[in-house]
Amino acid sequence: DGFQIIQNSLDLGEVDFKSDLAEISQSTDSPIIFTCRPESEGGFFPGDENQRAEVLMQAVSLNPQWVDVEIGTPKKIRDEIISSIGEGTRIIASIHSLEKTPTPSEIVQEVTDNQEMGDVIKACYNTKNRTDGLRIFEAAWELRDSEIKSTLMGLGPGGDWSRIHAPLLGQFMVYSTTESGWHLAQEGRINASDLKTAWGLLEYA
Repeated sequence: DGFQIIQNSLDLGEVDFKSDLAEISQSTDSPIIFTCRPESEGGFFPGDENQRAEVLMQAVSLNPQWVDVEIGTPKKIRDEIISSIGEGTRIIASIHSLEKTPTPSEIVQEVTDNQEMGDVIKACYNTKNRTDGLRIFEAAWELRDSEIKSTLMGLGPGGDWSRIHAPLLGQFMVYSTTESGWHLAQEGRINASDLKTAWGLLEYA
């Protein structure tokens, strides 16, 4: 069982904050995650960190259910963003590594070390092969009984294993897409409808 959360990536295009953000918030009854990913973590925001912080602070002024704030954001700027967040908004503290996938123990340590940074810890790694995907799976398995709310995943071969087996691994949330096509598996992503089908076949749902 679960519910749908819609992620709105504010780094993907021009946003008119006076109208577009309010329209986004009012266009769905589903909870919304606002994110504005810097290029250094695989996103597309072209400005500097101060400009990105301004985007996020204007977004959280609408009191969304969730906001994603990267753990790697400079401390002064991150503290400023966090201080602007209202009581009704929960924080996803995220890690998006473009480097090689760490070992399972290193992933677990990274999640554990940053557990106070948000309500949920999201860690996404660039997988080069299925061995990397297995590392993420093993880390998620080690964390399955932890009190830390986390979600681990990869982008690349094997990166979707922790998504497909999220109920078994005790993942707090799972990221899927409305896109479809064979290319998704090689990118470590999965279509939302296909994910539900897989969970049914695996008797997770």
